[in-house]
Amino acid sequence: MVEKLYVSYNEVHKLCQASAQRILDDIKPNLMIAIGGGGYVPARILRSFIKRPGHPNIPIQAIGLSLYEQLGNDTEVEKPGTKVTRTQWLDLSSLEMANLIGKNVLIVDEVDDTRTTLEYAVKELQSDVAAAAKALGRDAEDTKFSIFVLHNKDKPKKGSLPADVIDGDRYIAAVTTGDVWINYPWEATDIDEHDRMAAKQAAK
Repeated sequence: MVEKLYVSYNEVHKLCQASAQRILDDIKPNLMIAIGGGGYVPARILRSFIKRPGHPNIPIQAIGLSLYEQLGNDTEVEKPGTKVTRTQWLDLSSLEMANLIGKNVLIVDEVDDTRTTLEYAVKELQSDVAAAAKALGRDAEDTKFSIFVLHNKDKPKKGSLPADVIDGDRYIAAVTTGDVWINYPWEATDIDEHDRMAAKQAAK
């Protein structure tokens, strides 16, 4: 039996709030890229906490990556897949990629499980920014990618991240958990039951 962890919207909100100051101090993001669909909600919540007075809201871009496979029946959890599927990406023919050059870019996702998705996102974005910078005659080295996740699972990772991200304090996980299946509220079809399970776990 796989151990399940139920996370409420309130918990997500508080995890983003608790991580905001470190993100401001260590990363100073100019924009965020949310990995869909799990990164959308934390990215939007986080933006409220890292907005600086007198400055505009930090823009949020979105990419869609899928690594999970649905198993046969609803009583089983999903399992990590072996191939990253790109379902949505930045429009390379527009100014979106050029706008990343020279910026502090914060990639947001809900969970760092096998790290395969995060590795893919960072490598592909770095490659695309390098290509955009070359085409424009600009320097891509000033572009810094950082990562924020709500939960990091303490387990061997299949993927890897650049040393400068890890060593440069540009990887932030709000919580480190064991290798459990995490149920986020935006995945719930019955939010009342989900909240009941989250409250029951919190009371233990």
